[in-house]
Amino acid sequence: MTVLEGIISLIASFGVTVILLPQFINYAHRKKQGQMIREEGPKWHQKKSGTPTMGGLIFNLVILIVSLIMAAIGKQLTPQLLILVFILFLYGMLGFWDDSIKLWKKQNEGLKAWQKFLGQVIGALIFLAVYYHEHLTFGLHLFGQVFSIGGWFILFAVFWLVGFSNAVNLTDGIDGLVAGQATIAFATYAAIAAFQHQVDVLLFCLVVIGSLLGFFIFNHKPAKIFMGDMGSLALGGALAAVSILVGHEASLLWVGLIFVVETASVILQVASFKLTGKRIFKMSPIHHHFELLGWSEWRIDLTFWSIGLITSVTALLTII
Repeated sequence: MTVLEGIISLIASFGVTVILLPQFINYAHRKKQGQMIREEGPKWHQKKSGTPTMGGLIFNLVILIVSLIMAAIGKQLTPQLLILVFILFLYGMLGFWDDSIKLWKKQNEGLKAWQKFLGQVIGALIFLAVYYHEHLTFGLHLFGQVFSIGGWFILFAVFWLVGFSNAVNLTDGIDGLVAGQATIAFATYAAIAAFQHQVDVLLFCLVVIGSLLGFFIFNHKPAKIFMGDMGSLALGGALAAVSILVGHEASLLWVGLIFVVETASVILQVASFKLTGKRIFKMSPIHHHFELLGWSEWRIDLTFWSIGLITSVTALLTII
């Protein structure tokens, strides 16, 4: 893939997303299909009720189609690219199922936890089957060394894909936060893939970045559309898969620090309440804590993105 093809891939995914989203938003308004806002969330979020959701349907389809077309043109239809597209599609479909239940049954609870978990595990195992078929290392990459862990890598990879899929999903609670943070993370791994000459992974990351930038135009505060579980579950799973394919799995703990902290805040909040009856945060995930402290959504976004940018740049300095 040439530099020009990479630029075209990014611009194409951006442009198609920008063209399709307004039509999807108008369709959702006509059908009166809007997000049901959680009653236990911040009270001022209730005014967002009715905002179209499932924006992930559009950018997932754009990523799927543009990736395959540009990969075919650039002769990059490799097993690695195909499995990335598959993970995005499968996790996205789990989110679609989840979002559909919420929309059409007019309730805020979608899939049961075990149903979502089972689907995510199956997707991770299929990813591992392709990974094994390509004779890639079943080992963890730490501090420039590869630590072979044999069959334990299977458990690790499943945990990684399922964990980060749900972590990104938990982070998606205020306008624009995940779209911006995921763009930074995918840009980081695009740089790593370029450095390693993994053209297929680079192509996928560039297409994701372009589509997310297009989506952000309609998702920033005040959001005209939400990505829904279809978007956040897919992005998290794909991001974890990319980190494994470039051989820098552990770096995602730092590059995706915001996702890790958001998840940890929920775990700590639940554990503290069950053990002591007291809450650590005013509300979890932690972005809601800052909202209740009086921070605007834009202030939270800019602060969290800045942290994500700093961790990403420092990660790149140690890798490239």
